[in-house]
Amino acid sequence: MIIENSGIKGIKSDLAHLDEVMEQLGFVRWQWEYYRATYDLKLPDRESTNDYFLRINTRVESGKLESPYAILYVEDVYIGQASFPHGVNYQAAIPDYIMKTASGKLAELKVKLTQ
Repeated sequence: MIIENSGIKGIKSDLAHLDEVMEQLGFVRWQWEYYRATYDLKLPDRESTNDYFLRINTRVESGKLESPYAILYVEDVYIGQASFPHGVNYQAAIPDYIMKTASGKLAELKVKLTQ
């Protein structure tokens, strides 16, 4: 599902700063191309064997992604349940405490990116 009103959509940052902040919060840049990057945060469910992923899409506004000076802006933010063997089910129901954790991480990210 797309998380509406994440508070971070449209925020801009250079790649070096964005990578640093994302890493501090536990996100990993998994997918990337010359003009976009995707950051994932794994959220394990303590009450079941399910894992959930908070995924943040970004797109290059200027420069190229391999440059630490490239300027990226945040696009949509998604959350979904991991599915075997690989993939994310964006239609799965998300437990309330997982959503609360995701919302907290997004709030932390907003603060760090707008300082």
